[in-house]
Amino acid sequence: MDFSECVRFANENPVTFIATADGDQPRVRAFAMWFADETGFYYHTGTPKNVFKQLKKNQKVELCFFAPGEGAGRMMRVAGKAEFMNDPAMEQRLFRDRPWVADLLKNAPKDAKVAIFRIGHGEAYFWTMADNMREQDAPRVKF
Repeated sequence: MDFSECVRFANENPVTFIATADGDQPRVRAFAMWFADETGFYYHTGTPKNVFKQLKKNQKVELCFFAPGEGAGRMMRVAGKAEFMNDPAMEQRLFRDRPWVADLLKNAPKDAKVAIFRIGHGEAYFWTMADNMREQDAPRVKF
């Protein structure tokens, strides 16, 4: 298994559950991943949102991608750090790929901005019910 399998799985199953920390309280929510490629998993959020504040304070994050199927389906879990991208070309690409993001900003607080981030380094592994009770033995992919 290599990272290209992780990228393929993420792009085929882009709804991601992202876990952050809010002090000592874990927080999880679903995100629609923007895209994944050989450089990592890409997301965006708004600067007024709590998830943005949590990621700025503590960049450690876990992602869970899920593909329904027989039994409990298949999951890919990813641990890494959020890296915020300050790249005007990426922002232009985002608005081209997802024009609705610009519409969201029209109704947001005056100082709101879009924040693009990626998980570009970390560790991923797959899980199915066949791995139940043996999660620690699942092969890991470092990226």
